[in-house]
Amino acid sequence: MSSAFTPAKYLVKAEHALRAARLLSDAGEIEGACNRAYYAMYDAAHAALLAENSTDYKVTKTHSGLIAAFGLHIVSTNKISRELGRIFNFVGK
Repeated sequence: MSSAFTPAKYLVKAEHALRAARLLSDAGEIEGACNRAYYAMYDAAHAALLAENSTDYKVTKTHSGLIAAFGLHIVSTNKISRELGRIFNFVGK
């Protein structure tokens, strides 16, 4: 991943994906809405890891690596609830 990506840029991407998810949901396009909602979570997780200066960032080149690093550095350190962490882990499978 390019070093040009910052937590703020990932959050902008997450917000765009969330807006698209809402539009698709309103249009009855549930599969597309779920896809965009997942990527909103994915980009927000990237932002959180970058903000934490996670040393595991290199493994986040894969979805499973990102989810594992997010669980280790964000969920297990109680920065977000375990319930939200489980949801991200579940939808990422």
